[in-house]
Amino acid sequence: MLDFQEIARYDRQIRLFGVEGQEKLKKTSVLVVGAGGLGTVVTVYLAYAGIGKLILLDEGLVELSNLNRQILYVEADIGKPKAYVACKKLQEINSKLVLNCYAQKFDRELGEKLVRDVDIVVDALDNWETRMILNEICVKYRKPLVHAGVNGWYGQITTIIPGKTPCLYCIRPYRSSEKQRSREVISIIGVTPGVLGILEATEVLKLALGIGETLQGRILFIDLLSLEFKTFEIKRNPACPICGNVH
Repeated sequence: MLDFQEIARYDRQIRLFGVEGQEKLKKTSVLVVGAGGLGTVVTVYLAYAGIGKLILLDEGLVELSNLNRQILYVEADIGKPKAYVACKKLQEINSKLVLNCYAQKFDRELGEKLVRDVDIVVDALDNWETRMILNEICVKYRKPLVHAGVNGWYGQITTIIPGKTPCLYCIRPYRSSEKQRSREVISIIGVTPGVLGILEATEVLKLALGIGETLQGRILFIDLLSLEFKTFEIKRNPACPICGNVH
């Protein structure tokens, strides 16, 4: 149930999807893995929208080179744990937001503990090795996974619904030989994770509200230099070792 303050705060969006829609957002829990360029944008917009609970995980410390794109951090935060700094500022945005913060490395054990208890998962990571672990856990627990990736002026985004859509491994099989390459430092301009992070937040809101069309079974590629947005249908791989037997 919304109180009078919440009804006033969310008045403009309640006009879009009603009090019932806002109550759905309040009841929704979201796990965001990664508090970098994508994660800071996603969490800001979800906090402003009135999502009820956010769980944020990132093992990193704020670095000077983060400040061209990771919008929750300022110079005074350098050297501090990203997860804790981000959560403090998100709480300032929305005092009623329930926040759980983990300043530690994402691994399978912690991932299973966190994923199984939330409604929606957001991939705001920057390496494929960890993404594949997250993908596998989401398939196991049948949790929607909103994925985005960025590089330079380019990005991609899709929404995975286990049992209905391709998983990340279907789209891009990962091999252990790629481990070193997946951790290479990429070139990036702040607007790219800004755009993709907003789109990830939009997918989360549509999933929570049960409205519109998400990118289920489709992947959107974005080129910000030419402002081309291209969407392609993607199909499940029946032989996928991760989701092939999930129905």
